[in-house]
Amino acid sequence: MGARNTTAQQEGATIAHSETAPTDLEAAIAAIRSGPQGPEIAAVFDFGGTVVDGFARPSLLRRVFRPNAPTAATTLLGGIRNGLTDGEYGRFVHLSMHALAGRPEAELDALGQRLFERSIYGRLYPEAWQLIRAHEAAGHTLVLATSLTRFQVAPAAAALGIEHVLYTPMATSEGILTGYVEGKTLWRNGKSDAVGSFAAARGVDLGRSYAYSDTLADLPLLSLVGHPVAVNPDKRLSVVAAEQDWPKLTFRPRQTPSPADYGRTIAGFAALLGGAFLGVIAKSYTRQRRKMADGLMAYATRGTLGAIGVRIRVSGAEHARTPRPAVFLFNHQSQFDVIIVPKVLAGGVTGIGKKELTRNPIFGPLMRFVGVTFIDRSNTAQAKAALAPVVETLRAGLSIAVAPEGHRSYTPSPLPFKKGAFHIALQAGVPVIPVVIRNAGEISWRNSMVARKGTVDVAILAPIDVSGWDPDDMQDEVESVRQLYLDTLLNWPKPDAD
Repeated sequence: MGARNTTAQQEGATIAHSETAPTDLEAAIAAIRSGPQGPEIAAVFDFGGTVVDGFARPSLLRRVFRPNAPTAATTLLGGIRNGLTDGEYGRFVHLSMHALAGRPEAELDALGQRLFERSIYGRLYPEAWQLIRAHEAAGHTLVLATSLTRFQVAPAAAALGIEHVLYTPMATSEGILTGYVEGKTLWRNGKSDAVGSFAAARGVDLGRSYAYSDTLADLPLLSLVGHPVAVNPDKRLSVVAAEQDWPKLTFRPRQTPSPADYGRTIAGFAALLGGAFLGVIAKSYTRQRRKMADGLMAYATRGTLGAIGVRIRVSGAEHARTPRPAVFLFNHQSQFDVIIVPKVLAGGVTGIGKKELTRNPIFGPLMRFVGVTFIDRSNTAQAKAALAPVVETLRAGLSIAVAPEGHRSYTPSPLPFKKGAFHIALQAGVPVIPVVIRNAGEISWRNSMVARKGTVDVAILAPIDVSGWDPDDMQDEVESVRQLYLDTLLNWPKPDAD
């Protein structure tokens, strides 16, 4: 098993990006940026314990590692563990052969995707994402090398943008798993041999490459490269890393919500409803719906974030105030983004939301009151028709906030941007202003309505004039805006003075 975290570390894991960034990670990223560049340099990542926190819950492992036949899902999840021993890995392979035999590959690929979307994504280390993006920016060849199966790791690799995945292959016959491993497992020397063969085929210089792992089982791999790094190392690897003077990195596990988190979230929703009511009442003397809507958002967002225990640090707040009106674009990873964005922009803003939000018993009515335009993404013609009045809203002086991705992302990387928001800005003659959110996905996981206390960073970038863009050919410009989000997430600006 991997090295256990102290109680203080576990408590700190619920606070996204504490005031002081980890200096070991900063040093590692700085070394990547100043080191050799190009595709002949590889960055090889182990999976469980290195890229994702393992599923080491005793209840789950009892279900997986008991003698009677486990399900395919518990087998796949149970194998993702930190610092597996030889015996534990051997049992995983044995159980996998029995649990997965006779199942179609396509069925297991779909199961792996569902497991990623429901469970695995929430355990991805944000620090690993930063390292991966730093290597990508350096032009390095990204490799995920794991002793696990394709079904466990491929969805995570795709979400993280890792093109090359080396895994233990399962033998098949006409698309059906036979219950045997095809060739060697990627365990110990098997993994280093696979990486060596990959490097030879791709012209990779392993002597200048990087490898990251948490377990002594990967000592052959770590010894193969010029830049080995121990990530959350188990006790035995920690000793070797100290002897060899290898860098060590500590990544924070993303804890599941605690009972206290549930209590604060319930209090937050109560504060949301109470604040919304008070905000409308406070501005009701104006008899102006817009002022009452601004009052609703101001009171509701302040009350909700305060009850949950979420602090917001802002960089570039001056861009939130001018120019107005504008189309504010925010990256979307959490359901609580609809609380964070109005709080930061402080009034004079409405939004665009997916039609499904109208069914939300809390957010739906509140979003309708503040004038959110709901679109049916399943019907392109209706969606375009629904967006037409938004242009008039902007021309009348009210700004719009929209998530150009269209969906919440499973990782900090923003998904590809849709062009609708940019067309709206072009037609209305207003700029777009990027709003980059960091940590919201750690405060509340993508598919969760429960939030943890902590700090969310928001960077509001300079306005972008889109008036000269060609409405029929703006793909490159849209992608350049998306790149601003990645650049900002990797090189976060200093927060404004409080």
